[in-house]
Amino acid sequence: MGSCRSRAGTRLPCTGRQTPNHWTPREAYQFLHRRKSSKAKEKKQKRLEERAAMDAVCAKVDAANRLGDPLEAFPVFKKYDRNGLNVSIECKRVSGLEPATVDWAFDLTKTNMRTMYEQSEWGWKDREKREEMTDDRAWYLIAWENRSVPVAFSHFRFDVECGDEVLYCYEVQLESKVRRKGLGKFLIQILQLMANSTQMKKVMLTVFKHNHGAYQFFREALQFEIDDSSPSMSGCCGEDCSYEILSRRTKFGDSQHSHSGGHCGGCCH
Repeated sequence: MGSCRSRAGTRLPCTGRQTPNHWTPREAYQFLHRRKSSKAKEKKQKRLEERAAMDAVCAKVDAANRLGDPLEAFPVFKKYDRNGLNVSIECKRVSGLEPATVDWAFDLTKTNMRTMYEQSEWGWKDREKREEMTDDRAWYLIAWENRSVPVAFSHFRFDVECGDEVLYCYEVQLESKVRRKGLGKFLIQILQLMANSTQMKKVMLTVFKHNHGAYQFFREALQFEIDDSSPSMSGCCGEDCSYEILSRRTKFGDSQHSHSGGHCGGCCH
């Protein structure tokens, strides 16, 4: 819409006619006030809709985190007896693990990943990694040999990333003796099942670019895609970053950009 100037010098909207409306200053003020009021209502309505959408996302994440055992619905996946392995698998909150099990998981992660971290911009810091692994929101899949010896684990969380409800896989670590036997893939399949059953939109994880074996495993064997939030896709840091964020959608995740302006890396608490 164009504009014109009244005799009083007030800038007024035009109706499209060649001759302007000669409104009084009071009429002009009322017209502009109505327009501003309408825009304010539209903005408020949009904020309310965005808040309602985020509340719905957080409700799903909270419901998932209230579960006693997300693996309970899939009893057949509590055992892996292929390729010479015979292990049992359990799912627990970090608060439900024995301190010795937590120490084992940390030590295995350090053994497997310290060099990878030191080759990145992050570096390796014992205290920060232990705090991450013992955060109250942490869930664990633990694979036990003979029901007494831990041989593999996954640390994951139900969380919000960029406005989406997701299952975020922080770690998948295996003892050397159980690698290349399908157990790692089996653990990721369990995560995918639990993400679907809790109505998360996708499973996400972070992988170092220089960890070629892991990168190939997730991209090719498990069909993970580079997530829109990854530095190489979002335009942040790009090639300077040593990692990619990968994701695989569940049946609840649409194929388009599903987030609505929500912040990345946050939770509902």
